[in-house]
Formats: sequence, structure tokens, C-alpha cells
Amino acid sequence: MPAQTTSAPSIRLIEAPEYKVPGRVDSSVPMVWTHVDGRLTLVAFASWGGVPARMAGPDLEHLQPAGEVVLTPHPGDGIWFESVIQDEVDGTWYGYYHHEQPATVCGRADRSIPRIGAAKSVDRGATWTNLGIILEAPSGSEVCGSSNRYVFGGVGDVSATVDHDWKDVYLYYSNYGRDPRAQGVTLARLAWADRDNPRGRVTIWRDGAWLSPVRKPGLVDEWEYPSGTPLVPTSHPWNDGIQAADAFWGPSIHWNTSLQRYVMLLNRAEDEQFNNEGIYVSFATRLDDPRAWSAPRKILSGGNWYPQIAGREPGTGTDKQMGRIARFFLTGRSMRYIEFSGQ
Repeated sequence: MPAQTTSAPSIRLIEAPEYKVPGRVDSSVPMVWTHVDGRLTLVAFASWGGVPARMAGPDLEHLQPAGEVVLTPHPGDGIWFESVIQDEVDGTWYGYYHHEQPATVCGRADRSIPRIGAAKSVDRGATWTNLGIILEAPSGSEVCGSSNRYVFGGVGDVSATVDHDWKDVYLYYSNYGRDPRAQGVTLARLAWADRDNPRGRVTIWRDGAWLSPVRKPGLVDEWEYPSGTPLVPTSHPWNDGIQAADAFWGPSIHWNTSLQRYVMLLNRAEDEQFNNEGIYVSFATRLDDPRAWSAPRKILSGGNWYPQIAGREPGTGTDKQMGRIARFFLTGRSMRYIEFSGQ
């Protein structure tokens, strides 16, 4: 990921009163503004152990539990809602989730091979229609002999963002598969026009080209997806039997109105148990080319998983859009504000 030629914005972390979203969290927390009984309401989703729950409140710091999420048909095993996009025309919500299927192909139900799915809701996120799995790792890319504590391959931890023209959804996600050249944060694209029927329509960015999946022989709606090119090559890979690792994963992307740029936060793992070496930030003015992102810059040593920034502006501030000062979260807990300056 080459650095941009323009100067990078400045970032400052500022101590803030502690705030935790209600309930337990082990993923990103997507947010959407809506009206409930005529009142402006922020709805957010916190997932724990593969069970997503709904929260609602008048603003970010006054969310309250609002019940579990109902997904039909459920794909089985655990799901984590990680991104939600509200259609600007008819108000339908589209969610993108991380699904962990047990690594039974390896005889290890205690490990998983994640994949990415999509869903839609017409009742402000209370119930969801499952649109199916839209992105998987290539067949045979699992690593059954891995010493990884959680995964034996797969793709997941997705951040989905629609472009300003509402033409495409860009899915930045983590690839944990066998090939070290493909490990790290990679990029896929779905045309917004295909949002209601996304299976087999997601393309993968590899070496400057968008590659389509191929239908699996003899199967009606099963697809073989290619691997992508990572934004930053993994210098010390996952799943090689050596505990040490050096890999970026778990992107979280928002549009910053103050900077007029996209901002991406990343974890950088230092071993196969996902312990964090640090939290990093990168900037870009466009979503469609991974080469547009600046070289990741560390903003915090160590830190918990799932770094995320959430805007505090009434009616507009979410995990996808914010201004100069926002809440900085790690796994659903915030003890700092984050301030952006410069261009």
C-alpha cells in the first residue's frame, strides 16, 4: 500500500469519560439513524458469541438493549453483524455479517472457517431476511494443521461501505487462508443494483483487476471465489505453525466530513493468537482501488480488537460518517475521543 503524495492528516487521542455499549461485544458495532414514533433514534448492533443484539437510543451514549436480532433463514452457527447500510431511497437496511462455520473439514469443530453473508431488513433491523453467503475463501485454502487459536482459514471481519454515487458497495475484509500472498485485508465489490440478489455477484480485486466467482460444477447457487491481493502484504503469515505473525486484519472504514477522506482503522496482529501489536490508521479519497490508501500509521500500541470510530453528530454521526472529533472504540468500549486535523 504506497503512501499518498499529499500530506497525511494528524490524529490525536484524547482522554474521555468511559462509555461501553450495552451488553457484550466481540465485533464491530454498526449504527443507523432512523425515526421511531416520530423521534430521531440511533439504532446499533452488538454481537457476542455469534448472537447479534439490537440497541436503540436518542444518541450514541444513551443506547439501551432492544432485543435480539432475528435472521431468517438462519445459516446455523454464529453470526456477527458488522456493517449496515440504509438505502437512501426506500429506507431498507442491508446488513453484512461474519459467519463462522466449524472447521469440520479438518475434524476440528472447536475452530472455524469464517465467510461473509448479507441480509436485509424493512423494520429497522428487528428482523432480517437472509440473502445468503456472498463471499468465501477458495476451496482447499483451509489449513487444518494450523496452531491458530480461532480460525483455520476463511474470510471475514468485513467493513462494507457504499460509494458516494450509490453505485457499488465495497467490502474490505480479512483473508486468513493458506496462501500467505493473499493474507491480510483484501477488497471485494458488489453493485448496489445487485443488493437484493448478491450471491455470485461479488467481484474480488486482484492485481489491478476485478475477478468474478465461478459457479461450482453441478450446483445451482454455489460459487467458487478467487483470492484477492492484500492492501499490505503479510510479512509473517498466519497458519504456518510458527506462533509469531505480522498481519493486518479487521478493517473499519468511515467517511470523515472534516477531512473529506475515507479513514480506515486496522488491527496488526503479532502472533497467531491475534494479540495486537497495535492499532493503525490509513487514509484514501476513493474506495475502488486499494493502492489509493496511505501506508498504515500506528496510533496506539497494543489495544483490544475491533478498533472503531463513531460520530456524535445527531442524525448523521455513525460508524460510517463523522466529523472532526468522535468516539474511539475498542471492542465496544470507549475511553478516548479521536480528533482529526489537516488535509
